[in-house]
Amino acid sequence: MNNSMILLLPILVPSVAALLVLLIPKRVGLVKETLAILGLFVTLLSSYWLFGKSIYLKIAWAGFGMDFSLKLFHFSSFAVAAASTFAFLIGLYCLSFMRGKDIAKSFYFYFLISLAFVNGAVLSDNLVLMLFFWEGLLAALFGFIIIGGKASFKTAIKAFIITGVADLCLMLGIALTAYLSGTLVISNISLSLGGLSAVAFTLLMTGSIAKAGSMPFHSWIPDAAIDAPLPFMAFLPASLEKILGIYFLSRITLSMFSITQSSWVTIMMMVIGSVTILFAVMMALIQKDYKRLLSYHAISQVGYMILGIGTALPAGIIGGIFHMINNAMYKSALFLTAGSVEKQTGTTDLEKLGGLWKMMPITFSCFAIAAVSISGVPPFNGFFSKELIYDAAFERGFIYYLAAVLGSFFTAASFLKLGHAAFFGESGETKVKESSWLMLVPMILIALSCVVFGVWNALPLNNLIQPILGARLEGHSFAGWPTNSIIVLVTAVVLVLAIINHILGVRATGRGAGAADHIHYAPGLKQTYAMAEKRYFDPYDIGLKIVGWISWLAFWADRGIDWIYGGLSAGIAFLIGGGLRKLHNGNFGFYLVWSFVGMFAVMFYIFLAR
Repeated sequence: MNNSMILLLPILVPSVAALLVLLIPKRVGLVKETLAILGLFVTLLSSYWLFGKSIYLKIAWAGFGMDFSLKLFHFSSFAVAAASTFAFLIGLYCLSFMRGKDIAKSFYFYFLISLAFVNGAVLSDNLVLMLFFWEGLLAALFGFIIIGGKASFKTAIKAFIITGVADLCLMLGIALTAYLSGTLVISNISLSLGGLSAVAFTLLMTGSIAKAGSMPFHSWIPDAAIDAPLPFMAFLPASLEKILGIYFLSRITLSMFSITQSSWVTIMMMVIGSVTILFAVMMALIQKDYKRLLSYHAISQVGYMILGIGTALPAGIIGGIFHMINNAMYKSALFLTAGSVEKQTGTTDLEKLGGLWKMMPITFSCFAIAAVSISGVPPFNGFFSKELIYDAAFERGFIYYLAAVLGSFFTAASFLKLGHAAFFGESGETKVKESSWLMLVPMILIALSCVVFGVWNALPLNNLIQPILGARLEGHSFAGWPTNSIIVLVTAVVLVLAIINHILGVRATGRGAGAADHIHYAPGLKQTYAMAEKRYFDPYDIGLKIVGWISWLAFWADRGIDWIYGGLSAGIAFLIGGGLRKLHNGNFGFYLVWSFVGMFAVMFYIFLAR
């Protein structure tokens, strides 16, 4: 095999495995599971073997500059290795979670083909080829959700439309970028930011942040948390789509366009990041379902990544990319704990859960580690990536820093509520058992990674993250303990305040699930939350209403035109015809009178015309 052809392995191996799974009859037991996990394992090994190498593959494809070109360099090899790792671990988890389910065959097909599309999009060095894989993932996303059950069809349509609109922006951005740069080769594009190039950047950015799950392209995610198979949430919205979206956002920011701190697009990105952090975490705070609460945090955490990269400062960019991988860790672990609880108890309703820490101690331990990690508690990984983002955000503007810190307060508050409601308190369940080891091992490994990437953060920062910026760092390293002690102190105060808030909330309601009720039903917020829960702020529902109004207006306009041509005109013609019929009564003298009247009318007209 040609050395460059090995770049096809992370794409071909899961694709072939997916097709084989699809061809296996349902009645053949364990073969599809074996093929799936074998395909994931080989993909994982190939991604690790490729890591750190520099390889370029170019094959004539569609002409007009649309070559099948793949490029492996440090950033792409890191993203592929990360995606393959999460896919393998979640795949192991699925062997137990999906056992005996009728949708298992379809599930493994979409699982494998999604990994192939993500790897293909990451490795692509041609914009059209990248778009091919990118859109393939959209089709897989639709299929992934729709197999969840009868209620999932509407959610699948919603996800398809929302993501499709963002992908249309991406297509337009690709076309405009290719026009301005004169090439489709990603590594050859270097545009200054201004005029049409700023429009191109904005369109590409829109596609990127939508794939990552940012506002306003987010509202399908909480619905999918309920309707889609649970491992889907850990696999795509929590990890792989975050990796792909932030990877491409980093590429257009770091190499394809010249972004500086003075560029207005950085303000746009920081605003989007700040809004996403706050609005999504505020919705997470009031959720009473384990999975929906996590889904809103999957949205909120994207805001930190966008904010960090949007600062255009080395600390922020490093923090944003570091947070990308950290979030994929603790968020996938959290969704896996939700699946563990759901499988063993049959529910994720926080009002029906409680006391599980004694019956499911390993699941609880993994939850606890992931929860403190996402809350930014030292020395776990989320603390270090967030501190870098705080530092850069504070330098760019206090308002952005404030949004990030408030987001951390509500994040900690919501996970205190979730942990208390699900794992402590009283429960009527007495026969709940711990999940199988196939489900526990992936959770344990990911949870331990949260510890390793925090305590020994120099390992990922020096070997995975900081080489992405290379010379831009000018030899500076962000590994180790944060240098801004004031920001660290503020973080500690915020976490303590979140604990106090939780204690007061529990005392007021007497239960963990109601720990945030004093915020939920506070004057002003109560009405806003009520409107949010009725989807008044959902861009998708707003769009549907606008389309409905336009359709209503178009319907009545059509009926009006039909009435004018089919009703009014016909009525007038009928009246005139009826009148003429009455005039034609057969009387010769009457006709003679009309002839003279007509003759005099013509003569009068000729006289006036002169």
